Amino acid sequence: MEPAANGNTSYAKKLLKKLIYEVELEHGEVLDQVYEEYALYMSAASKEDAFVKQNIRITKFISFLFPEGLYEHPSCPRSRKLVVPLQCSLNMLEGDTGFIYMRESPSTSDLGSWVGSGVGMVGICLAHVKAKKVMLTDGDLLTLSNMKLNLERNHLNYDDELVKQPGEAQSTLVKCIHLPWETASESELSEYRPDVIVGADVIYDPSCLPHLLRVLVALLRRPAKRENGSIETGDRDTAQQGRSPVVAYIASVIRNADTFNAFLRLVDQMDLSLTDEPMYSLASVL
Repeated sequence: MEPAANGNTSYAKKLLKKLIYEVELEHGEVLDQVYEEYALYMSAASKEDAFVKQNIRITKFISFLFPEGLYEHPSCPRSRKLVVPLQCSLNMLEGDTGFIYMRESPSTSDLGSWVGSGVGMVGICLAHVKAKKVMLTDGDLLTLSNMKLNLERNHLNYDDELVKQPGEAQSTLVKCIHLPWETASESELSEYRPDVIVGADVIYDPSCLPHLLRVLVALLRRPAKRENGSIETGDRDTAQQGRSPVVAYIASVIRNADTFNAFLRLVDQMDLSLTDEPMYSLASVL
């Protein structure tokens, strides 16, 4: 039994709902087939709503308020508020998704790759604070296309450099790359040499966790160095050069405790050190 393809599904659903209500109100017996038909219409409506949310594009404005103490920072506007316009689907930015790594600090860094960059919000912010290089990656080509549009809306040229505003110095290079976690090779990941990794809301899908951790481990690992026939580990090589070890910062909303615990188990299995860092929110959706 399926809802009529050519009929008015909304009308049919309302009619069945009214019929069931009136029969139950009179203490009558509703046939099981009527309940089943109504359930099918409800299921179809739910799927249709999800499809609509995924495909309809809207513009949201994300406002970042600069905290006291950073008012003199070169990237802080006079309003002390950075507003980022983003085009996204209706079901996006209930929580942003992104994964970024950078070299050194945002103000002086060559910035590597953002895996799962979504609409590009974090990358846009890092470009705003004058990170020297921002590489945004995602495994979905449609997402990458939409992200490029958002970069342009925020005066970022994703193929060359930050579009210069009047009186501003040119400093940021932005790149967009297609990089699915599942198929990213070790040789491909070894081309990136981050000093800091920043991730935003990337541990919500249990099926993606092993791939995410594999990519994280590859990016956290310094390139091995051969000396006198031996292989020096990345950490030792880092220490010899006086460089700080690679660190990953991952901000996440714990939507499901089981998923988060699965992430923690994988972190432990891969012998990574994990520390809980206190954070405060500077962003609000207008």
